[in-house]
Amino acid sequence: MQKMLRRAILVGVATIIAAPSVMAATATGNMTVTITIQSQCTIQTVGNLNFGNSGVITADIAQTATIGVQCTSGSTYNVGLSAGAAPSATVTTRQMVGTGAATINYGLYRDSGHTQNWGVTIGTDTVAGTGNGSVQNLTVYGLVPPQSTPAAGVYTDTVAITVTY
Repeated sequence: MQKMLRRAILVGVATIIAAPSVMAATATGNMTVTITIQSQCTIQTVGNLNFGNSGVITADIAQTATIGVQCTSGSTYNVGLSAGAAPSATVTTRQMVGTGAATINYGLYRDSGHTQNWGVTIGTDTVAGTGNGSVQNLTVYGLVPPQSTPAAGVYTDTVAITVTY
């Protein structure tokens, strides 16, 4: 019996050694990964335009601000600036309003020489560009011209920025 048991064990061991090992089977396939990029522009940064402190306005007061626009690469865009919030303002004569509805006239321009008004009419007085995927900074040139100076106080305006793409 011991001999038979030994023989059975040897046959079993030989079978295990001789038998191919049991392995997990594999299968392969592919997965498609996609994204659709649509034309888009966003306003990333806006610097406030601050003309500082002044007394009597007898000479030009010039300052600049920056608008950061980010558009998908290859997207054309136009940036427009509204007339502001004052009821009688236009894109050529904007107004900051202070105490008692007093106003101070100012202008926003596309150039440092203050000759190219910045308004809202595409092809006439907006700033055009083509996106490159990164933030593109545009300089706004502001100018308060000499004028009758109203009462002391803080004068403000809010100008809407529109990016058309």
